[in-house]
Amino acid sequence: MASQAHPLARTPLGRALLGIIGVAAFVMLWKYAQSAGWAAAGTIPDPFKLPQALADEWTSERLMPAVLSSLVHYIWGLAIGTFLGFLVGTLAASSSLLDALHAWLARILRPIPPLAWVVFAIAWFKVSHAGAAFVIAIGVFWVNYFATYSAVRNVDSRFYELARAFGQNGHLRQALQVTLPGAATGIFSGIRTGIGQAWMTLIAAELLGVPGMGQEMNSAAGVGAYEVVVVYMLIISLVYTLSDTLFGFIEKRVLTWRPS
Repeated sequence: MASQAHPLARTPLGRALLGIIGVAAFVMLWKYAQSAGWAAAGTIPDPFKLPQALADEWTSERLMPAVLSSLVHYIWGLAIGTFLGFLVGTLAASSSLLDALHAWLARILRPIPPLAWVVFAIAWFKVSHAGAAFVIAIGVFWVNYFATYSAVRNVDSRFYELARAFGQNGHLRQALQVTLPGAATGIFSGIRTGIGQAWMTLIAAELLGVPGMGQEMNSAAGVGAYEVVVVYMLIISLVYTLSDTLFGFIEKRVLTWRPS
């Protein structure tokens, strides 16, 4: 039996108010944990010192170079992983021969986490944006591969029958006019998930030593500046939110035909 919504949760303003209350309660619990010493001394940063830590990072001119450096390999890794995942997923779902040929290979490689490839990224690309982008691309690839594969395989076969009835018999024509439109929702869902996956892989990729937010976080943690670590965590969250919002707008414009 579905429960009735709280009166405050029924309006956008009320939901915003509840969200603020939730964040405030979390910060108060965080502050209490820091004051009460729930962990080793100095390892829980004071949430009220975060604004000063942010100001220090900004004035020291470390913040923006780190963000921009992270964006370089983030964008390249996201683009490469998304494109290859979409391409291989589409081809595998469209060809039973290719599907059978690579099925076992996909099962072998899929469980290997992107972090495991850091060793080879260093060996092949040295400490560079290319190495970090390589690690990010692996994580993004599998997200988009499976989303695309599933979306293409689930396109209703009756759409192809209808296309053939109207003389649309070519593989390329059917792919453009039936397969991609029919699978578009699933494909876009995979891309959107990949945007988040890329950010989650970013810090691990920067273990290579590539300049970026991950490197700044490691440096700050090394000297016990945990407020700075949290600042970069929040910056990552902010940039992800902006990128996800932008993609959501693009998705809505592209899929205008989709029922809301």
